[in-house]
Amino acid sequence: MPFVPVAQLKDHIGKDLGHSDWLEVDQTRIDQFAECTGDHQFIHVDPEKARQTPFGSTIAHGFLSLSLMPMLMEDRMILPEGLKMAVNYGLDSLRFIQPVKVGSRVRLGLSLTDAHEKNPGQWLLKARVVMEIEGQEKPAYIAEPLTLCFV
Repeated sequence: MPFVPVAQLKDHIGKDLGHSDWLEVDQTRIDQFAECTGDHQFIHVDPEKARQTPFGSTIAHGFLSLSLMPMLMEDRMILPEGLKMAVNYGLDSLRFIQPVKVGSRVRLGLSLTDAHEKNPGQWLLKARVVMEIEGQEKPAYIAEPLTLCFV
């Protein structure tokens, strides 16, 4: 994760921060997410029934795809030097565009869209992330996550 002096955070606004590595979303990950959340809808966990839908296979839960965001952002997101901790502050927007089919590989492209000092020693960072699906024209989602950084 790249750290920059607080005074330079705004220099990175609007700049492309690159892409994460690709990650395969397999059935084991989908099943584990279903178990953790109690969401066992057949489209996620029953390959036989899911094959008969327009998707042709099981798909990842939208919130599973979303929950991969922090891990995939980790090596690319700009953060202030002297960081003591960073916490999820929510999302300004989120649109699920296309489901992630089992066996697909996904990655995040991201850019920093805002950085401001919310309170002394607390910086609120806003990013724009796009979860790409390998070989697909449309992304899985586009989101604007917020991260509160304590320095």
